[in-house]
Amino acid sequence: MLLLSFNKPFDVVCQFRSHDQDAVLADYITIPDVYPAGRLDKDSEGLLLLTDHGGLQHRISQPEHKMPKGYWVQVEGEPDEQALQRLRQGVQLKDGLTQPARVKRISEPRIWQRNPPIRERKSVPTSWLDITISEGKNRQIRRMTAKVGHPTLRLIRYRIGPWYLNNLQPGSWEERKVPGDVKAQVEQKKIKQ
Repeated sequence: MLLLSFNKPFDVVCQFRSHDQDAVLADYITIPDVYPAGRLDKDSEGLLLLTDHGGLQHRISQPEHKMPKGYWVQVEGEPDEQALQRLRQGVQLKDGLTQPARVKRISEPRIWQRNPPIRERKSVPTSWLDITISEGKNRQIRRMTAKVGHPTLRLIRYRIGPWYLNNLQPGSWEERKVPGDVKAQVEQKKIKQ
């Protein structure tokens, strides 16, 4: 049961097949027969887990397992407590109400420079939020922050369940251990099928 963590850079597509002129996972990871457990949009950065085990891939990526995913989110403007509370309670999107999220203001995290940098407007401040969700609607964080009036400028996933980005640099990957409880859940599911 192989598990890799990868710090996906901005502008990389989460697939191994070539994709127009875009960079893909194969440009960074040459280990055969590993597949992403979930995905990140091309314009999002951070932690992506890859595995060679279908049961583990399912356990990590499927929303019914409620594996929390943490994001550092740079937004336009300075959300007030009312906007933060809306994010915490759930936001009505076109495809339904989001589940409650954990949301707090944070200082800018100690991270790498994005290439290219985000667009900045001198007249509009930006701020950082730490948002944790346990579901995965398409572009969910971006749609949630836009709905409360604070569009996302930069999105970095730093956590999936018990795994963290730690000091992994963009474009780098490393092998990770699968905790015993997760391994047991994967094996138990296999027995039931």
